Amino acid sequence: MTHLPRVVIAAPASGHGKTTVATGLMAALRRRGLAVSGHKVGPDYIDPGYHGLATGRPGRNLDPQMVGEERLVPLLLNGARGADVAVVEGVMGLYDGATGRQGFASTAHVAGVLDAPVVLVVDVSHAARSVAAVVHGMATFDPSVRVAGVILNKVASDRHAAEVRDALVEKGFDVLGVLHRDAGISAPGRHLGLVPVAEQRSAEASIDRLASRIEACVDLDAVLRVAATAPALDGTAWSAQDEVSPVGGEPLIAVAGGRAFTFRYAETDELLRAAGCRVVEFDPLVDRTLPQGTQGIYLGGGFPETHLVALAGNTSMLESLRSAVRSGVPTVAECAGLLYLCETLDGTPMVGAVPADARMTARLTLGYRRTETGVVGHEFHRTTLSTRSGETPAWVLDGESEGFALDPAGVGHATLHASYLHTHWAGNPSAAEEFADRGRRTTPHTESPSAHVVSVAGPADQRDMRTRPASVASRWHHGDRETGPGLVDLAVNVQHLDRPQWLDEALHASLRDRSYPDASRAVDALAARFARPAEQVLPTAGAAEAFTLIARARPWRQPVVVHPQFREPDRALLAAGHTPTHVVLHRAHGFELDPSAIPGDADLVVIGNPTNPTGRLHSAAAVRALCRPGRVVVVDEAFMDAVPGEPESVAGVQDSGLFVIRSLTKTWAIPGVRAGFVLGDPDVLSACAEQQPEWSVSSPALAALVACASPEARIETAERAAQVVEQRRHLERLLAERAIPFVEWSAAPFVLAQVGDGVRDALRDRGIAVRRADTFPGLDTTWVRIATRDHATTARLAAALDDVHQRRKAVLA
Repeated sequence: MTHLPRVVIAAPASGHGKTTVATGLMAALRRRGLAVSGHKVGPDYIDPGYHGLATGRPGRNLDPQMVGEERLVPLLLNGARGADVAVVEGVMGLYDGATGRQGFASTAHVAGVLDAPVVLVVDVSHAARSVAAVVHGMATFDPSVRVAGVILNKVASDRHAAEVRDALVEKGFDVLGVLHRDAGISAPGRHLGLVPVAEQRSAEASIDRLASRIEACVDLDAVLRVAATAPALDGTAWSAQDEVSPVGGEPLIAVAGGRAFTFRYAETDELLRAAGCRVVEFDPLVDRTLPQGTQGIYLGGGFPETHLVALAGNTSMLESLRSAVRSGVPTVAECAGLLYLCETLDGTPMVGAVPADARMTARLTLGYRRTETGVVGHEFHRTTLSTRSGETPAWVLDGESEGFALDPAGVGHATLHASYLHTHWAGNPSAAEEFADRGRRTTPHTESPSAHVVSVAGPADQRDMRTRPASVASRWHHGDRETGPGLVDLAVNVQHLDRPQWLDEALHASLRDRSYPDASRAVDALAARFARPAEQVLPTAGAAEAFTLIARARPWRQPVVVHPQFREPDRALLAAGHTPTHVVLHRAHGFELDPSAIPGDADLVVIGNPTNPTGRLHSAAAVRALCRPGRVVVVDEAFMDAVPGEPESVAGVQDSGLFVIRSLTKTWAIPGVRAGFVLGDPDVLSACAEQQPEWSVSSPALAALVACASPEARIETAERAAQVVEQRRHLERLLAERAIPFVEWSAAPFVLAQVGDGVRDALRDRGIAVRRADTFPGLDTTWVRIATRDHATTARLAAALDDVHQRRKAVLA
């Protein structure tokens, strides 16, 4: 038996505010320090995205139509592992379920299976005492459904609220909260409902504002008391490992993500990983090719019609996908994935792997579908296809063909399965195992070495990158390539403050020493600085060498790099013969680290803190939560000394497997000296030391490490960190005055700003160099990274931005 406090948020009908209240409750309860799991009744993909943003963990669906009634409790317990409370958002009206099935799959049905109390959200904008009659009817329609409280939404006034409350109390119902009208906390709509959270630039702010509203207007203690009345559950948490068997070979499955492909059940990835796959997310809007070595492709749902121009413009990705599908790489495409693989979508060229043309229509197709094989799926779209006859269908629904099962490589069986039908693999886990096995038996897809070469700098850089695909070559782009003679440098993060005299003296003194470098003094100084034994310290030639040593220290099976991120970890791992998996943190979730998003079998995890280029400062608790037996966690703290007090640093933490990399480059303005160090587990550290060439760290670098570990340096560090904060706030104010979106909570000496396409080049034309951001996985050409500088320099940037804006405005006029 498992005790899990839980509550279902329901309503008399759609449109009463279930998503608003449920998401706000999740966020408000999380603010209290509770671990909250969010769940959604039905097949909806978008609401769980908001739940994930509110709770900091994946939103989960509970759909008896798709997965079977018997899996509801196990799936709830799986999603709520380690949670203090579960909040389940209902679907439609409380008793609205599958047509003709007496409420099967309704909110009431699921609440009954979960044995959970129900809180009704009621829009009272057009009624008063009548609300009590509606609630009374809801509560007595099915006595097995326990309506434990009511939250009033869209109340007009205190007088109005009192009228409704009095009527409800007369009938024995508790009013747990009263929300007045607030249009600012509703998510924007689209032709298929809400806009996905990944496309909402202001989603984090909306969630934060909503949490504050719920805290002020809802009795959270009363909600928790209601949730605590739920009895213990008799069931075992669902586990992907129990559903499938590893197929062997670790096939790499490329899974579409990003703003255009936001629809995917969390269990899909979990099942594929349990089947032995390496799941790598790619963004068709940003990435130029599929991941090297792809052996399977999963294209889920989303809104390709909203991103037509960008998808069509990424011709190298179109070619990469077309080539992979035609070569027989197993591919599953659902709804948006189908549209993307068509010849055209609304006349715009797409991948061209499916012999069909798609177009938008006014007609909505919505509902569950059961295939002749017994699989239940869901359709939700406003498009239609013009197809050639004679193609083998993916499914047969009520005797009618649906989708495509194609064998483009002529291997004797269908390798491409594309249709409108969304399926939930937790209800059909054999699909994941079969897909993984097909991938295992498929030759890894590789891009032609000469394909898609992109020049990101001058001729020397072209020579260096000629043998790399663009998706890899562009990743090696560094901020120093943005600068040039006569340009104001806002691209490189090295601080422009003068070096202190004591550091210059230490550097000069080291050059007068004619002996070979001796690291012992630096090791002792760093060990004292971070209160560690000397065997836990290793000086390196900057952070770049540290990543190289770690990449070569062990035969990593499943290395993971958390992105957006510095370029060097990927480069080092690839050079050492490893193919890293990317876990991409998204703007919609505040670029916040979710430890549960890291594959369970990852034996190496690399993350920046604060992260380059977002400036996100992850909590030390979240970073330490990544640690587990058999795993090495590498934390790049290159910018931590720019954070006053370094509150989230783990440099002094001696957890097993935890590594910290630091560099003196940025704060002390010595990029040419290449001074860095690693702190961590002595067993792995010794393996790194074995890979290090003799005397790789120069005498000036070692002298700098000693000098910058001194008490005098710590005082100077604090002063420089405070100056960074002041300069960053000034830069943020100038951006805000110009309504330029930026990552508000940067803790680093730079700001990631969304200035728009073409603005980086326009600034360069005006003598300002900023760092392009589209070379960081998860970001596109609209973003740039701007280094903090003195007020006068930042004012030059502001003037250039104003000039760009005025010129564009004049052109449009």
